[in-house]
Amino acid sequence: MTSDAALLRSALQDIAPGTPLREGLERIQRSHTGGLIVLGVSPQLEEMCSGGFDLDIEFTASRLRELCKMDGAVIIDPTDWRIRKANVQLFPDQSIPTDESGMRHRTAQRTAYQTHLPVLSVSASMRLISIYVGKYHHIVEEPEALLSRANLAVDTLDRYSQRLDEVLQTLTILEMRDSATVRDVATVMQRMEMIRRITSEINEYLEELGSEGRLLALQVDDLVRGSGSERALVLRDYTRDASAVSTAEAALSELASDRLVDLAAIANVLGLGVYDPTDLDRTIQPRGVRALSLVPRLPWNVIKDITSHWENLADLREASVEDLQQIEGIGPYRAKLIRETLENQFSMAATGIVGW
Repeated sequence: MTSDAALLRSALQDIAPGTPLREGLERIQRSHTGGLIVLGVSPQLEEMCSGGFDLDIEFTASRLRELCKMDGAVIIDPTDWRIRKANVQLFPDQSIPTDESGMRHRTAQRTAYQTHLPVLSVSASMRLISIYVGKYHHIVEEPEALLSRANLAVDTLDRYSQRLDEVLQTLTILEMRDSATVRDVATVMQRMEMIRRITSEINEYLEELGSEGRLLALQVDDLVRGSGSERALVLRDYTRDASAVSTAEAALSELASDRLVDLAAIANVLGLGVYDPTDLDRTIQPRGVRALSLVPRLPWNVIKDITSHWENLADLREASVEDLQQIEGIGPYRAKLIRETLENQFSMAATGIVGW
């Protein structure tokens, strides 16, 4: 069963600027008639419908505006975008609590709570579009206001991305010098999680903006390209229990905002055992997953076998070409390529410049 939150996001996409439904809602706003629209059909909704008339016609913006001139609700089936009913009076359970004052909005909130279908209410006087799904209530903002907020968020994302590049490069250099600390790892994961949360917020804006957010979407894609895979690699390198990477990632995503500034809390999500501030300065070795991911055409199953055989990156760097060939799937050419890649990384890190 689809969650109410997912239904709300889907409804926001349906009414994004540039969509036929948004055009119909804007026509209703300009005419100052108001409207009550249900997106979906169900037996439970049928039971609370009274009066009106049945239709089975294709949805268009002009038809929606004309039908909303009447006082009743319009029911649309979004699976094939057909108008099923018009001028219907809805009788939801009156015992359902509502914090709305107008009859249209009270009916919309109760209907959405009872049916778990998206219900749109267009205010005749205030020209506001409200969406109700289950317990959720969302007021649709004008594209200009959303664009302003989205642009601010993208500027923040740009600054955080630059800072992440810096701390990630520092971590890479320290890894090659065998001097990375728990603090360095926690700082990188903190920045990665902040970027993930900012990106998630921007994506919500983009869903509401629809066609108005095309250029912003390209900018965001450019800023976060590869960040998801980089996050996964760092997690695989440093999560204490290699089999609990997905659990650690989920726990990091659920970490409260006020805890995200605590590097010790982030380190403990990875199972690194920080019980005292001095523990953050303890040196730590990566497994070498991120370093091996830079070897051209090296399959993931081979990377797993290598990191299972050698405990950490420092030990792996000591492995000879002959040692590497003991791993299934590694022949002379691939073993030499792995050695050359690791040596190249080490020599570049020794100069303080990372070019990968």
